[in-house]
Amino acid sequence: MTTKFTPEHEYIRVEGSTGIVGITPFAQEALGDIVFVDLPSVGKVLKKGDEAAVVESVKAASEIYAPVSGTVTEVNAALSGNPGLINSDPEASGWIYKVAITDSAEIDGLLDSDAYAELTL
Repeated sequence: MTTKFTPEHEYIRVEGSTGIVGITPFAQEALGDIVFVDLPSVGKVLKKGDEAAVVESVKAASEIYAPVSGTVTEVNAALSGNPGLINSDPEASGWIYKVAITDSAEIDGLLDSDAYAELTL
């Protein structure tokens, strides 16, 4: 399992040809209390950089962009009733959607944990 990051503070945890996408702990801290998540539709085809979801907090609404191209295979329905999962556990139970990755080469263009850590200093 590999985890990569975008400069816009999304993460993608790659498990085979599936990516699990969410926002980083840094992003959720900056946003504050998450009050609503507009999830993508299962079956939605995304290109890298497309708006995939929207996370609304008490401070602002923030677009979540697709870190790689692919088709949404699953959404975290638990977020509909409990969007605060993103605050309490952004990298595990607070994931937003899963995507069937269509171009695995796009993963190589993302940041590794060290490069992402430098970005957030």
